[in-house]
Amino acid sequence: MAVPKKRTSKTRKRKRRTHFKLSVPGLVNCPQCGEQKVSHRVCPHCGYYKGNEVEGVVAE
Repeated sequence: MAVPKKRTSKTRKRKRRTHFKLSVPGLVNCPQCGEQKVSHRVCPHCGYYKGNEVEGVVAE
């Protein structure tokens, strides 16, 4: 069983974790209504995707 010989310092641990971060989702403006939406998804405000109205989407 692998057991570390020395304790990992706070600095060393934090340096290793510098790359673990959240990324912002890609937001674009909807061409129909102009509201912000996640790219490649149906607009939650107007219910359109690629110029076509999608059935089953509740528009606000």
